[in-house]
Amino acid sequence: MSIKKFNIQVSDEVLNDLKYRLDNIRWPEQLENSSWERGTNINYLKSLVSYWKDEFDWRAQEKELNRFSHFRCNVDGIDIHFIHETGKGPNPTPIILTHGWPDSFIRYQKIIPLLTDPASYGGDPNDSFDVIIPSLPGFGFSGASKHSGMNNYRVSELWAKLMIEKLGYSKFAAAGGDMGSGVTRYLALNHPELLIGIYLTDIGIIRDLMISDDTELSKDELNYKKIASEWISNEGGYMSIQSTKPQTIAYGLSDSPVGLAAWIIEKFLSWSDCNGDLNKIFTKDELLTNIMIYWVTNTIGSSANAYYENTHSLPPMGHIDVPTGMALFPADVLLPPKEWVMRNLNIPRWTTMPKGGHFTAMEDPEHFTEEIRTFFRTYR
Repeated sequence: MSIKKFNIQVSDEVLNDLKYRLDNIRWPEQLENSSWERGTNINYLKSLVSYWKDEFDWRAQEKELNRFSHFRCNVDGIDIHFIHETGKGPNPTPIILTHGWPDSFIRYQKIIPLLTDPASYGGDPNDSFDVIIPSLPGFGFSGASKHSGMNNYRVSELWAKLMIEKLGYSKFAAAGGDMGSGVTRYLALNHPELLIGIYLTDIGIIRDLMISDDTELSKDELNYKKIASEWISNEGGYMSIQSTKPQTIAYGLSDSPVGLAAWIIEKFLSWSDCNGDLNKIFTKDELLTNIMIYWVTNTIGSSANAYYENTHSLPPMGHIDVPTGMALFPADVLLPPKEWVMRNLNIPRWTTMPKGGHFTAMEDPEHFTEEIRTFFRTYR
């Protein structure tokens, strides 16, 4: 199947339906003197929805997104949407960037020009990249698998075929966070001959540490296990639902734009370096554009299903020998213990970032871009 140009163009019918739903909301009650501790704060959400109804301009955001070169390509029966921007330096290095949940390909939107055209931003043109940003299967403008088993490992196999068979690269770099971290690590584990290096911003929940005998763990690993257990108990409700009954939650979130917004926006507050104030880090347009990508494609259900697949069908992860850079953003969730990472991956570069949280390239694009440039400079 050939690669085809793709233009984001949501129908007026979909937008009119959204307007009707936003004009006819049935709000729940919220306890007096409560804020975010029980879930998404109603006062913030009403403010965001008011902006969504009266000021947010999807057509303007659509036009902005379409400034990039979008494509779709069928890989193993799945229609994969991706951005492909070529670098402007003398010998650009191809890099595939993989997002997670509940973000989308726009996680990396801000760094596309910084990576493709460093000279225009005070950098060295020799550091330029060809940037490929796919939407995960079942997310946004990518198709969803009709069958079970589309986990991070399977996605990594799709990415290898996309880069080698469809786009014609012989070797490439890869980076990712959240689910993108898992996809990137499986790429490196199973196709080391294709990777010049990988870059990660998190490791996710380290399951083998959670089930290890405490007597076998170091002080830092025991501390991680304690923090992770508390986080799963206090913050992991969404994960438990999506890992066990994603179809049930899909009905409500697919039918209510306010429900969808509440489900997603809580994570942007909890996981970012915003200190309880989303406006410090993100514009309303950024937050709503990400929510809209889920809404207009009706993919919140299929995206939630990825948690089920990763819980029930992932093969074990082995030691990764491909050179790996690691950037820890201080406000991210579940920062991994360094010694565990050093044992399980080949880590020539480990950096603690000055600021930022889980949504790395959205929150601190300049520092993140400089990390990517610095790490891969050695392997060009």
